[in-house]
Amino acid sequence: MTRQLIWFRQDLRIQDHTALWHTTQSGNTIALVVLSPEQWRKHHDAPIKIDFYLRQLTELKQQLNLLNIPLIIDIVPEWKDLPNHMLNHCKALNIENVHANIECGVNELNRDHQIQKLLNQHAHDLILYHDRSIFPIGSIRNKSNQPYQVFGAFKKYCYEQLSISIPKSYPTPEPQALLDIEIEYKIPSLQQLGFNQTPLSQQWLVGESHAHRLLDDFIEHQVTNYQTARDFPHLDATSQLSPYLNLGILSIRHCLNALFRAQQGHFHIDNSGQQTWLDELLWREFYQQILFDFPQVSKNLPFKINTQKIQWRDAPQDLKAWQHGKTGIPIVDAGMRQMLQTGWMHNRVRMIVAMFLCKNLLIDWRLGEQWFMQHLIDGDLAANNGGWQWCASTGTDAVPYFRIFNPISQSKKFDENGDYLRKWLPEIAHLDAKTIHEPYAKNPDLQLDYPHPIIDLKMSRVRAIEAFKQ
Repeated sequence: MTRQLIWFRQDLRIQDHTALWHTTQSGNTIALVVLSPEQWRKHHDAPIKIDFYLRQLTELKQQLNLLNIPLIIDIVPEWKDLPNHMLNHCKALNIENVHANIECGVNELNRDHQIQKLLNQHAHDLILYHDRSIFPIGSIRNKSNQPYQVFGAFKKYCYEQLSISIPKSYPTPEPQALLDIEIEYKIPSLQQLGFNQTPLSQQWLVGESHAHRLLDDFIEHQVTNYQTARDFPHLDATSQLSPYLNLGILSIRHCLNALFRAQQGHFHIDNSGQQTWLDELLWREFYQQILFDFPQVSKNLPFKINTQKIQWRDAPQDLKAWQHGKTGIPIVDAGMRQMLQTGWMHNRVRMIVAMFLCKNLLIDWRLGEQWFMQHLIDGDLAANNGGWQWCASTGTDAVPYFRIFNPISQSKKFDENGDYLRKWLPEIAHLDAKTIHEPYAKNPDLQLDYPHPIIDLKMSRVRAIEAFKQ
């Protein structure tokens, strides 16, 4: 049999892995992972996310050993050097073709095109598979054969397709015969790749088995109440599977199959919690498809081109206060500190802090998008960009520019007793449930080791509406 190369990227697993399954059916398989630290810096990937990746890589290597698939781990700082690098592997290891799962960012697609072009010139090929999304990238079209730009219509189409068939998972490959080659590559540390060590990621366990336990526990114990409980940040009511989906430790098909396990794999929705979580998975799908069909969002541009004219404020001190959780708006500060201390933030709070930056502070959403990517363990280009543009009213399905969250009202509604605020803001943890949401509102002279608000919410709302009108 010929030799094939499986190139792992954001898909560090062996279960339900499209490219791995097809590769192992085509010949003796060798695995490759390429670490590109300079490219990660350009994409603002967080050290906590990179450390999570490296720890999962150790798990992947062990799993591949059980399949007798040797793993090559290369450091190629920038993607521009990958075509020649890949060709050299094909020559040295007698590789026929390289296999990988599609990544749909502009830089990723261009990288793969350049590799494919060079390999084709030397009688090799880069064969790509759809794996990261429920439906093949670029396949969801309306009656005019155009991509959907509104989530409601997109969701309806997806529901129709899922009612016909829910995508099945790929089997895990059988062990192959031992290959007569010597490959020994060590996994570098975060410091060896030029990043500061972060203790935060140790809070997040790696491994496919752990990810599946989290998924099963969520489906069994939490999904029924998901619709009613997910917006309350003090509750442990969300799946927290995003880091595992983002690095491909868990497949989207496994999530769907688990969601409809009780229905024997048929598309039948039993309760609002099940439907709400399905809709969240479809939002993820929507943003993946948008990233492919509207490449400008990969290029630091708004989805709605006319919103390029918005005059954002140049306010470095306000930006710094927001970044470090020192705005004097407790729910905003709690969210930002949660992210700094754990690498993750509750989804409702993500919307609150994002809208506060874009609307109340009138600071460019791209600065917020970048800060999130630099600190989130689940930083995903498509979902992060889609969420920020939604909050900034520059994206698809975006909230109307005149609809601006009041962070104090949001705090009182979703953290009524202030439990979430007390966890992340010890300076005001002693305040009662009425005072903690806006400590200085009724007593401006209150002595606290906590900043006064950096902005007047009413004034800033008027300013934002005026800026968007113009």
